[in-house]
Amino acid sequence: MSSIIAKGRIQSTLRHFLDNEASGGIILMVVATLAIAAANSPLAETYFHVLHVYLGPLSIQHWINDALMAVFFLLVGLEIKREMLDGQLSSWSRRILPGAAAAGGMAFPALFYLYFNGADPAVIHGWAIPTATDIAFALGVLSLFGNRVPASLKIFLAALAIIDDLGAVVVIALFYTDALNLLALAVAAIVIGNLIIFNRSGVRQLWPYLLLGVVLWVLVFASGIHATLAGVILALTIPLKLTPGAPEATHAESPLHKLEHHLQKPVAFLIVPLFGFANAGVSFAGVSLSVLAEPLTLGVATGLVLGKFIGVLGTVAVVTKLRLAKLPAQASWGQMTGVALLCGIGFTMSLFIALLAFHDPAMQDHAKIGILLGSVASGLLGAIFLMVFGRRKGRPV
Repeated sequence: MSSIIAKGRIQSTLRHFLDNEASGGIILMVVATLAIAAANSPLAETYFHVLHVYLGPLSIQHWINDALMAVFFLLVGLEIKREMLDGQLSSWSRRILPGAAAAGGMAFPALFYLYFNGADPAVIHGWAIPTATDIAFALGVLSLFGNRVPASLKIFLAALAIIDDLGAVVVIALFYTDALNLLALAVAAIVIGNLIIFNRSGVRQLWPYLLLGVVLWVLVFASGIHATLAGVILALTIPLKLTPGAPEATHAESPLHKLEHHLQKPVAFLIVPLFGFANAGVSFAGVSLSVLAEPLTLGVATGLVLGKFIGVLGTVAVVTKLRLAKLPAQASWGQMTGVALLCGIGFTMSLFIALLAFHDPAMQDHAKIGILLGSVASGLLGAIFLMVFGRRKGRPV
């Protein structure tokens, strides 16, 4: 992606983000395959046993899902804040197309899921599983086509996935929160107040924010709200120096840029692959083809493949027809169709929500099978469309 975008502060930051996410997505594909292989090999017993070994108060799997993924959500929060205030989503004209597409891409998958499972109170809680797009996976597939796909379309997909992540964060906070510990929540509010005071007072060193961030994680964990949301809250208090029209702010000038820069590689190449390896392993022992006809599996798979596709492409068609926005520069409808299909790759966040939605391991496995089937189908169909419509005219954007 060497010729993605012209030089500049916003473009350079987003280009670095795209490169890391695409490379991390390719690694995630390999790790997910290894996890499935391990869960269905003679090493299966060891694989599942190690995940449930306790280190202090939490098992290894919970340390990954609750603690390390809080760092993932910290990076997501930093990306959302930067893009909203000083990036590709900094104006309403830039937000309309990816924002509308993200909204449609969350609503329709939920409707497909509810069509299959709306009458079953035991599984209805999983309606949000197919609503999320895995930005690393989707960009990883898109990166395989290099300059055959215009840079504007890669930016559109990244922006859509960032807004989608924001929607997922809100959904987790509102619908996947257990009984609240009001005392822990009150103390957490005090910590958040101090973080805001640091920001308003011009504190630019990162260590006070990170120190209070650890305290905030403990309190949010104890409060009953999922602990990973502490990462998003912390991110929103990290100072960002706005430099419109100027060369990219150096890491010393902007604490948010500095922290984001330091987190991108560890998150893309360590934390997300660890999460994928710890959670993608589904044992197919004793699983028959009938599981594919289970409403839970069907709801998740069709939500990702059809719901995402109809929601994203249909919304883009309506918005452009109403002339509220235009297609990304140099992008064709065939390419947009391919990208809409790639949005059905819902690996990381979908797995995360599935673990929150269901405590029954059998239900989790059915949801995981739906996620894997839907994500693979979406990826393959999207790749086919991009192969057919990948040639583009004009100079690189």
